[in-house]
Amino acid sequence: MDKSNEKKKILTIIRIVMVVGLAVFLGISWYLQSQKNKIPDLSFEEALQYTTKNDSDAVITIGIIRDETVFYKVYGENGKELPHEAHVYEIGSLTKTFTAALARQAIQEGKLDIDDTVDKYLDVPAGKDYPTIRELVTHTSGYREHYFEFPMILNHLKGGNDFCGITKDMILKKAGKKQQNKGVYGFTYSNFGYAVLGLVLEKVYGADMTVLLNSFAGDQLSLKNTGISDSTGDLGKYWQWKEGDAYLPAGGFVSDIEDMLSYAGIQLKDDDVFSYCHLPLREIGATPAEYDALGVRMDEIGMSWVIDDRNGIIWHNGGTGHYNCYMGFIPEEDIAVVVLSNLSPNRRIPATVLGAKLLLELSGS
Repeated sequence: MDKSNEKKKILTIIRIVMVVGLAVFLGISWYLQSQKNKIPDLSFEEALQYTTKNDSDAVITIGIIRDETVFYKVYGENGKELPHEAHVYEIGSLTKTFTAALARQAIQEGKLDIDDTVDKYLDVPAGKDYPTIRELVTHTSGYREHYFEFPMILNHLKGGNDFCGITKDMILKKAGKKQQNKGVYGFTYSNFGYAVLGLVLEKVYGADMTVLLNSFAGDQLSLKNTGISDSTGDLGKYWQWKEGDAYLPAGGFVSDIEDMLSYAGIQLKDDDVFSYCHLPLREIGATPAEYDALGVRMDEIGMSWVIDDRNGIIWHNGGTGHYNCYMGFIPEEDIAVVVLSNLSPNRRIPATVLGAKLLLELSGS
């Protein structure tokens, strides 16, 4: 066979493969976008069925508080109801609401001032502008979501928890290097900021954050199945952490639906610590257009809790590699919703959207 003809045939085949590949990619992209466009019009039940469609691994627990009635149901593949069991879920960034509440308690006890800058409590270089506690809890510190550290490379290659093995010394060193400009920063969600807040709380209480958070959840709030993860549980695929990891205060908790409903009930009560955490500290106007279309708004923020002014909802969510969750409540109507999912936050419709849909349906909004 003539080499030039053979080369032409190979090039033709490559072009055909590329065209077919592009067509498949565009087709999949169009389909996914068309499905996404349907989400705002779906009811909660339809959204739940779509999220669990043909997914045999799905275990989504939905909890509701309404008119002082508390109940939950567990759903699996295709929205089928499963046995009434309190599974162990990672709750990711919902951990921040505990860390912020612990900061509020420290303020009440006179150990902390919300407008103090962190250099008052941490051994960082002098002569720099550092964020305040208020800025840390409201994600307006100017800190990024996180900063690169070398352990993240291996963590990423292993497909695990990016924050595993990030030490407190790494966070302290990075915080000391970051030069903040005086002035007001906008809202930038920051796990790093909550890692720094954890260092501050350790300093004022003289104890490790794992001990502090476990004691706060278990002893003070009587949430016996809520605390820092030991990477075990009945649903599997839990993130790995190392003892004393710096990012634990930002996302290291696991819990179950019974505890989370109790925690939601605490939010609905006139509690000195949590009621203050719900008060707006900053206007953030951070609602993306796609969130707004789905009924999820980010108008203001308190001590970690996000405030939806339009619908009167106070909420927070969380996500890890294989889990995502949502807690939202309307204090004026005494309604709360908890969604715990063992699916990735990127899997179809996340818990945040499911929870917001259900909460709005229950409130009649």
